[in-house]
Amino acid sequence: MNGVLRRALEEKQQLELIYMADQGKISQRVIRVVSIKEETVLAYCYTRKTVRSFKLANILSVSPYKKRERYKKTP
Repeated sequence: MNGVLRRALEEKQQLELIYMADQGKISQRVIRVVSIKEETVLAYCYTRKTVRSFKLANILSVSPYKKRERYKKTP
């Protein structure tokens, strides 16, 4: 997981994150990593539209973000 986070930081790549808050609530976010500390990741959260801090221990899954294509209506 650290490798994915570091690569995203270096390449300014968006990531899709599944995160569990301290209260046990699970959320899915799209983020851009700003910095990585020992126990936390500071990232811009596109879902909340602000910089947020995420505990590494609470990150359940992280992967490169792939923008989903919308289906076009055919005439």
